Amino acid sequence: MLNLPVTEIFSSIQGEGPYVGVRQLFLRLPMCNLVCPYCDTETKVPGQLRVEKVPGTRIFSMMDNPIPIDKLLDLLQTFDFSMHHSLSVTGGEPLLWADELQVLLPLLKEKGLKIYLETNGTLPEQLFQILPMLDVISMDIKLPFASKTFWDVHESFLRYSTQKEVFVKLVVNQDTPLNDLQYACDLIARVDPSILTILQPVTPVQGILAPKPMQLLKWQSLLLEKLVNVRVIPQTHVFIGQL
Repeated sequence: MLNLPVTEIFSSIQGEGPYVGVRQLFLRLPMCNLVCPYCDTETKVPGQLRVEKVPGTRIFSMMDNPIPIDKLLDLLQTFDFSMHHSLSVTGGEPLLWADELQVLLPLLKEKGLKIYLETNGTLPEQLFQILPMLDVISMDIKLPFASKTFWDVHESFLRYSTQKEVFVKLVVNQDTPLNDLQYACDLIARVDPSILTILQPVTPVQGILAPKPMQLLKWQSLLLEKLVNVRVIPQTHVFIGQL
């Protein structure tokens, strides 16, 4: 049986994108293939797994990590699936663990739990491994200020993702170049202009400033020239003090 390293498991609300406010069970996995300057999550492999014992609280138990897939399944089933919209598989970059997820996710689907993947959209081959088990894909398009450019791999990833419900997030700051947004807009439009696109103002960190309101309105107007559905949605979980 495979083992899967896990950063934490907890029950909370989704704070980003079109599913803001729904209750989700979160499975956070460690490690990432990118280093984004605004990242607010730990990506190292922890020595122990942090598990929230009472949903909606900050009371935790600790378990040895990594954890065998069968024991992880048992642990996830201690939560009430009926009160959760889905399982958010997040990170880090969860697709780094595609081999392990390929074993775990079908077992959860058998229990009636929807699977919601949060990903940086740079590992299309790994996505293809688990695509049949997914229900919703939250895909980032990383603009050049966040890391090196991934335009071609993003386009391949997005084309695969259209087999499922998918939306795209563009994290933007005060210094985001208009040309980068135009390129991202063209990329999405080439795949499918009806794909929901989220402009997500960066949560200020390490000197990175959030866009001004007029910038966001201007950028939304630009994207709406080629895309059907463009929304501005910040990280709402930050407002209520939950990270």
